[in-house]
Amino acid sequence: MLPFHTPAWVSDAVFYQVFPDRFAISERVAKPGNLEPWDAPPTSHGFKGGDLLGVLEHLDYLQDLGATAVYFTPVFQSTANHRYHTHDYYHVDPILGGNAALRALLDEAHRRGMRVVLDGVFNHASRGFFQFNHILENGKQSPYLDWFTVRSWPLFAYEPENAPPGYAAWWELKALPKFNTATPAVHQFILDVARYWIDFGVDGWRLDVPGEIDDDEFWREFRRIVKSANPEAYIVGEVWKPAERWLQGDQFDAVMNYQFTRACIEFFIGRDADPSFIPSGYGPTQAGDASQFARSIETLLNRYPAPATAAMLNLLDSHDMPRFLTIARGDDSALRLATLFQTTYPGAPSIFYGDEIGISGGHDPDTRKGMIWERSRWNTDLLDYFKRCIALRRSSPALRHGTYQTLHAQSYVYVFGRQSGDETMVIALNTARERLTLTLPLKDYLPDGTVLRDVWNSTTTTITGGICELRLPPRAGVVMEALAERWRNA
Repeated sequence: MLPFHTPAWVSDAVFYQVFPDRFAISERVAKPGNLEPWDAPPTSHGFKGGDLLGVLEHLDYLQDLGATAVYFTPVFQSTANHRYHTHDYYHVDPILGGNAALRALLDEAHRRGMRVVLDGVFNHASRGFFQFNHILENGKQSPYLDWFTVRSWPLFAYEPENAPPGYAAWWELKALPKFNTATPAVHQFILDVARYWIDFGVDGWRLDVPGEIDDDEFWREFRRIVKSANPEAYIVGEVWKPAERWLQGDQFDAVMNYQFTRACIEFFIGRDADPSFIPSGYGPTQAGDASQFARSIETLLNRYPAPATAAMLNLLDSHDMPRFLTIARGDDSALRLATLFQTTYPGAPSIFYGDEIGISGGHDPDTRKGMIWERSRWNTDLLDYFKRCIALRRSSPALRHGTYQTLHAQSYVYVFGRQSGDETMVIALNTARERLTLTLPLKDYLPDGTVLRDVWNSTTTTITGGICELRLPPRAGVVMEALAERWRNA
């Protein structure tokens, strides 16, 4: 395995994922007409008019939450509200404010010490992408014919709807012609785009469906180009399944940790999950107890090289799946438990916009509702809980960089420890709907006489005979800090 360096800042980061059309509108960005009302149910083709200056104007909100990095779904010129149908990779969509808005946002975010990661859609473009449109206009005579893979003539890019497109397209969707990355000009085009925006100042790329570009050497060169522009740029791939192939030190830094998401759904929601909202990308899921959860987590922690594990983007939901709260049928105790685990687990937590205030959402497009800015409509208790969890992570080196050890995993209760230097944190998660008292053996983890202080309630318990007695509220977590001055020299 090659030496593996991942950006040092990622394991310290708390990401906030923004879907630009739905987050915030700035009056400084001119808009076309015929926008959907902000609070109306989102539709597949409608635009609500969110923009990048709207995000800039709400950076105080993100910082107050504790977020230190923003991951944006695509921002480049497109006819789709989600902008995965790219027309022009060198121009930010004018509805979002154009390149000037991204420049202003980057400058202000960086001034505040925040990072910005963009979505790179390099597997496919759109019917409006210049070189593909050139083929539609000129047919077999187009000099750009080898930019895409034509299978038959004529091409049916629009009508009739049930006719095969005649060209390679992502999931056979006519609107998404697939690049032929074997063509040197296409290969170079993508690498040039990747380098251009890193030079512009973005802090990394989230790669959309990178497994569709089945070419390891392409991704190795992508990494070389990006890292030559900024060695600390973050490269994270959208891979739903185990991703060892890309995480050997020569391609990606990490992946979106959907396997982490799956484990959280199975344990923290469990049998109460609404099966109609569990993403099909996971395959069959199975509600499990703490021992099954422990096995899933230990598998994840041991699957990848340590630098990749430290850089994982750990999410509970995203623009591509129903919201965690909706899968849990509105039970915010499941979201609270999962959020506490997410913010005390190795890697970088990622929050999908609005989860922190209780926004619900089913399948696309419902998961992509307009952000709520009327505080009276927020779940403020949930928001305060998110802030506490994030603040706890940011204040604790052990929770960001420490070793990880499962201490107890039976029935409804999962307990683990994080250690770094003199700091030890013990986190206990109770998924039962009743209060439990746990006799926790810790003689091999902490010495007798160690005082464990509940970081939120200031109550203490002392390890005696290697045993710690924990009182666990129903559907809640407890975080305890070992008071170093009591046991360092024991």
